[in-house]
Amino acid sequence: MIMEDSDAPHHLLLLRCFMAQCVMHKQPLVFAGPLKEPRLFRGTLPAPVSSSKEDGRHRVMGAGACSDGRGSDEGLRIAWQYKKYFGDEKASILVLNIQQEFSNDFDLRKPLERHLLNGQNIECVSTQEADNLRDLQDHCSTFLSKLPGKDGESLAAGRNAIQSLCAPQCGYFEKDWDMIQFIRSLKAMVRSSNSAAVITFPSTVLSNSFCRRWQHLADTLLSIKEIPGKLDLQTLCLDNHFNLVPMILEASTLSLKLHKRRSLMLERLNQAPVDGSSGPSSAASGSCSSSQGSQLDF
Repeated sequence: MIMEDSDAPHHLLLLRCFMAQCVMHKQPLVFAGPLKEPRLFRGTLPAPVSSSKEDGRHRVMGAGACSDGRGSDEGLRIAWQYKKYFGDEKASILVLNIQQEFSNDFDLRKPLERHLLNGQNIECVSTQEADNLRDLQDHCSTFLSKLPGKDGESLAAGRNAIQSLCAPQCGYFEKDWDMIQFIRSLKAMVRSSNSAAVITFPSTVLSNSFCRRWQHLADTLLSIKEIPGKLDLQTLCLDNHFNLVPMILEASTLSLKLHKRRSLMLERLNQAPVDGSSGPSSAASGSCSSSQGSQLDF
């Protein structure tokens, strides 16, 4: 579940990449959103990054491996080691699919090619002006019932993408308990089938109590906020715990920190500058933590 940012459409970028990866894997997909024509949203899916240099490098490596046989021997040796874990059949699949891509990089500036969308099993449902969630729940149930269970040997998987579940333009907007029941039902169906679901929701339109309930129902909760001001990626560093030798960093350095095992924050270090660099600093404290509360503290 993704908490939408009212200032920037980060949730749409994540949702588009989730759906585009489904198309690249040729997996069935259900998309639901508060749109009159949800099928038009398919045209906004990004295209995978064309890596001609990577393909050329793989061809050179493949030619070199075929000449001396080391590449194929290495692949067979690795597959033989995993044979005791996966079995003979899956080990042979591992050898055949060494070049298979499990995660693609997408270019948000280029749309996905139309022929990839036409031959894909993509179902679109409009939640705009819907009086209740019964139709959407039945649609998801029918879609997931066609997928093999997790105990099956099939590797086929399905994906559910729901945009702005509690949007004000939906007829069920004020039916808080109905939305809670729908999330619970979808969560149970996803766990019993070979599928995954992503739900985005504007948390600002929910009351504090129901927003907490939504957060508790999520297996993985994301809340992404934009960083105000200009960000210099060269100043980004990890926490000092990863360094064998302690070092004093500049005051403008940004630190990546995991908070309560739930949220990943990017913060400016709160310490004195070393070389007179500009930025907020405090000579009395060397902590990276922030005293401000978070909407994810529950």
